[in-house]
Amino acid sequence: SLQTRSLLGVFEEDAAAISNYINQLFQAMHRIYDAQNELSAATHLTSKLLKEYEKQRFPLGGDDEVMTSTLQQFAKVIDELSSCHAVLSTQLADAMMFPITQFKERDLKEILTLKEVFQIASNDHDAAITRYSRLSKRKENEKIKAEVTEDVYTSRKKQHQTMMHYFCALNTLQYKKKISLLEPLLGYMQAQISFFKMGSENLTEQLEEFLTNIGTSVQNVRREMDCEVENMQQTIEDLEVASDPLYLPDPDPTKFPAHRNLTRKAGYLNARNKTGLVSSSWERQFYFTQGGNLMSQARGDVAGGLVMDIDNCSVMAVDCEDRRYCFQITSFDGKKSSILQAESKKDYEEWICTINNISKQIYLSENPEEIAARVNQSALEAVTPSPSFQQRHESLRPTVQSRPPAARTSSSGSLGSDSAALSALSLDSLVAPDTPIQFDIISPVSEDLPGQAKSSGQSGRRTNPFGESGGSKPETEDSILHQLFIVRFLGSMEVRCDESPDVVYETMRQILAARAIHNVFRMTESHLLVTCDCLKLIDPQTQVTRLRFPLPNVVLYATHQENKRLFGFVLRTSGGRVESRQTSICYIFESNNEGEKICDSVGLAKQIALHAELDRKASEKQKEIDRVKEKQQKELNKQKQIEKDLEEQSRLIAASSRSNQSSTEGQFVVLSSSQSEDSDLGEDGKKKRESEA
Repeated sequence: SLQTRSLLGVFEEDAAAISNYINQLFQAMHRIYDAQNELSAATHLTSKLLKEYEKQRFPLGGDDEVMTSTLQQFAKVIDELSSCHAVLSTQLADAMMFPITQFKERDLKEILTLKEVFQIASNDHDAAITRYSRLSKRKENEKIKAEVTEDVYTSRKKQHQTMMHYFCALNTLQYKKKISLLEPLLGYMQAQISFFKMGSENLTEQLEEFLTNIGTSVQNVRREMDCEVENMQQTIEDLEVASDPLYLPDPDPTKFPAHRNLTRKAGYLNARNKTGLVSSSWERQFYFTQGGNLMSQARGDVAGGLVMDIDNCSVMAVDCEDRRYCFQITSFDGKKSSILQAESKKDYEEWICTINNISKQIYLSENPEEIAARVNQSALEAVTPSPSFQQRHESLRPTVQSRPPAARTSSSGSLGSDSAALSALSLDSLVAPDTPIQFDIISPVSEDLPGQAKSSGQSGRRTNPFGESGGSKPETEDSILHQLFIVRFLGSMEVRCDESPDVVYETMRQILAARAIHNVFRMTESHLLVTCDCLKLIDPQTQVTRLRFPLPNVVLYATHQENKRLFGFVLRTSGGRVESRQTSICYIFESNNEGEKICDSVGLAKQIALHAELDRKASEKQKEIDRVKEKQQKELNKQKQIEKDLEEQSRLIAASSRSNQSSTEGQFVVLSSSQSEDSDLGEDGKKKRESEA
């Protein structure tokens, strides 16, 4: 990582400072050995350099006061004895020049050699990784892949081993630095003691005690160094054994599972850069997260630069033709997106989960990993295994207070809709955090109730989906509008609001994030048929209607602001556990860059349906007026008929009266004549008449 390389730079700077200082000290001691006449001046220079040790700025050893005071005391003694060492060249060659020469020629050169070897191994590893990253996904050659993988394994192992030995040598240098300074001085002073036969005026008992203590300290430092070197060698062996599986560029995910609760991550990624309309290049850089930002840093840079603000962003897996393990990050406003490639499947999943956790601003909490684990567990439980939309709505719908739907001021669901009414609402007010997500379209056969008979014309359709009336008449096939689009179903979930495109954008973000979390990459392809009556999802192979959405119930529709392949609409339905409750479900689809065309088609269909409804209402109103006029005419005709009947009855009554009067007079004449006849016939004649009568 760049942090390790930065720390390595400090150690290398310290080694360079030590080398510079040792070279100066070596030259000074060499002057003592070479020039007997200049021994006093050289010893004075040595004393001067020892005094200047406290002024040296070693990055790893600036606080060593004991070392500074010890060298200061040595400097004083050497300054006093600078004129008495002309005859000590033989002793100095063995006791003073040999240790410092060994340190200079062996240890410092070993550091330089290991540095060059490490640089070569690092370059070889970078070249092997670059060749491995260029492996084609479609034109996969097993022989080439095996060779490249073996090359990555060998170069990575070589780099790791070289790196560990190089680091061990740098750590050991801190001990050898002290030894290389103290041993020559100790040998030098012992030679002086031997030369003056332990009785010189300059060598007092106090100085001998000091030198003894220094010798003991050197032995202690050496023993400590040997112990530390042994521990580091054992650590190197353990790391070699433990790290052997990690030398592979794509380790087994079952042995090394991805950590899905991270809120910080760093590592190398390949970034895709467009070089033309259809051409692109990939650049390998070090990426790391810092709060809610994604940063990148090139090798050699002091600090990283901002790539993107990933608060409330969306991350999803993408399928690149020439690369594997690719994912796309899109900012919240949709104005910026980046396609990145991870080295292994484990890194690929961890990057997606980490960015998704950061997009939810979990990193701002006190225990981010614990909260991320709880959120991911809730998201896992929210993915319903129910086989039908109806069961999902009835059993897994969150219990929220129902509210009457607000009146819509515009029937258009385009991107230009005014979302000021939702500006004060939070994202949770648009989509409930515990709302289950349906990732696939279930076959209509599994939706039928047991024992329910199918009509001959509806054998392949769902019966009564989304609360439609079972007795509704079938839609006409001669609709004015028939437009067909190829879409892929991403998911659906219940939403709280259906008045702004923001709810569609938020649903897209949550569904894409849930797909990334649960590794759901399979999508059901269907044909979306837009008519003036409804929206249909048709199976492209069997031409069976999978789902039917009545057009009047589609209250909102929109395409993604940046990714025009994403399209969604909100369907308002009724039913569920409370029959009077209305629910809104948002459906998200992916098309072939036809999201705006689908929106335009749905808008056109709604306009045609609106005009048809207005024409129908006008026609019904005209028919009602005609019926009222016809009824009034019938009433008038009936009244005239009644008056005509009354006149006819009056005329008949008058005629009847006159007829009755004339018949009465005739009866009177007949009666009189009969009476006279009876009187003439007598008694027998009356009886005979009566009998005849």
